[in-house]
Amino acid sequence: MKIEVFFNPATLAPNELAGRTVAVVDLLRASTTIAVALAAGAKEILPAVSTEEALRIAQNLERDQVVLAGERKSVRIEGFALGNSPSEFTPETVGGKTVVLTTSNGTPALLAAQGAKEVVVAAAVNFTAVVERLRLSLEATGDLAILCSGHDRQFALEDAFAAGRLAKVLLPEGGLRHVEVNDGALAALEIARHFGEHWLRALRASRHGQELATLGFSNDLRTCATQDSHPVVPLYADRRITAHRPAPEG
Repeated sequence: MKIEVFFNPATLAPNELAGRTVAVVDLLRASTTIAVALAAGAKEILPAVSTEEALRIAQNLERDQVVLAGERKSVRIEGFALGNSPSEFTPETVGGKTVVLTTSNGTPALLAAQGAKEVVVAAAVNFTAVVERLRLSLEATGDLAILCSGHDRQFALEDAFAAGRLAKVLLPEGGLRHVEVNDGALAALEIARHFGEHWLRALRASRHGQELATLGFSNDLRTCATQDSHPVVPLYADRRITAHRPAPEG
């Protein structure tokens, strides 16, 4: 079994994720927002790497069925209906609609994961549901990559903590003796050990978390730290993110 953690897309070698199961993490805030939007009834989310690409995508869709959302430097893009605050994504704003989303860190990470066998969007708000999905993949393939979005192309403490939390609960009985890990996974596990299960403490300790609080988004930190509040599994494939719907039993 192999579990690897990459701290931002810039650290990836060519084809590093090809054919693998990948969990993409942007805890502050795209991963959280994606899970919240899908739980609120959004039909799908189309990630875009730039403002211009988001506008092009939206222009090809029915105007009353699409919502433009995104941020730059944590602030809503001018002219877009929504920013990247999970509190904005309600049944009233996104229910039944396609969300075109572009963010500084999260959507580029998702696009970097193209070519993977399966891409799961992971956050605290959907932690247990995502763990269950990833555990099934690990049992089937024995291989998992966790890709952190990072912040401004740099290491992000909050994403590393989330990656460590995921790796910790997914380790088989016997721990590291029975799994191959890279140095990123070892470092993430140490960060998770330091903060324990205190999501909010880790977010408040991070530089990005402190920047968001300064901008008036303290409530977003609490939302992003609330484990299992939105137990949906977002899957990214063919340039769109949809909610995984388990097959009915029987």
